[in-house]
Amino acid sequence: MSIRGLGEAAESIRRFTVLVQPGGRGSGSGVVWSNDGLIVTNAHVARGSRARITLWDGRELAADVAARDERRDLAVLRISARDLVVASSRDSSQVRAGEIALAVGNPLGFLGALTTGVVHAVGPLRGLGSRSWVQSDVRLAPGNSGGPLTDVEGRVIGINSMVAGRLALAIPSNEVRRFLEGQSGRNWLGVTVTPVRLPRASRQQLGLLVVEIAPGSPAAEASLLPGDILLGGDEKEFRSTEDVSDVLERRCARVLRLEFLRGDYTRVRKVAVQLRARDKQGGAIAA
Repeated sequence: MSIRGLGEAAESIRRFTVLVQPGGRGSGSGVVWSNDGLIVTNAHVARGSRARITLWDGRELAADVAARDERRDLAVLRISARDLVVASSRDSSQVRAGEIALAVGNPLGFLGALTTGVVHAVGPLRGLGSRSWVQSDVRLAPGNSGGPLTDVEGRVIGINSMVAGRLALAIPSNEVRRFLEGQSGRNWLGVTVTPVRLPRASRQQLGLLVVEIAPGSPAAEASLLPGDILLGGDEKEFRSTEDVSDVLERRCARVLRLEFLRGDYTRVRKVAVQLRARDKQGGAIAA
């Protein structure tokens, strides 16, 4: 089956698709979302605070990870560059089963690789909770993560995230927009955390180890340190990074009272953190 204008659409998609190299092993893809250097990718691609970006024209640039949301599997990177080709997005609620879908990414070292398929559904997938996905049968491989899923006109309808069975799952473009719109007014803590099992003497089994703290962030000003283990905040225990996101998103007041462990992890400490909205140029965050 031939699709009129497929070659032109594929070329336009390649121009706003980037290679994301977070350091260490592995790489992924990203989408140039705005002409001021904002790039959207997956949180599991942008794992640290910085990354290297390769644009379609071969330019290689340093990028700061400005925001990460593990629950949504989305991250925002910022680069300093001019003459960027920017993606256009479509209302993902209007995408229907049976539409042709295109995916461009950098799988297995092949830059700008194109794959096509058909949208099967837009909505939740059994076994993966209530969140919505653009579900298609495009063929994805390691390196496609964070890249665009588009319609035949090259408009982004999702950000490719993972494969479940025979289906490729993309985060709907409407969810991406909500994520980006929420960054400016969202409570910001300024930590990168990872779940860990707690010492036996602790009252709960899991906590969140602070791996990194953004300079000048509310966490830094509250004297939290890398190596601290966050137990919870405002009567909610922390067992996953999603728990931190929930607390920050639902928090109306700007003061968050945290419990944490430090040192020999034998005494529960408490601290009140003065939250604030994240500046556009803020550092990497976990939630």
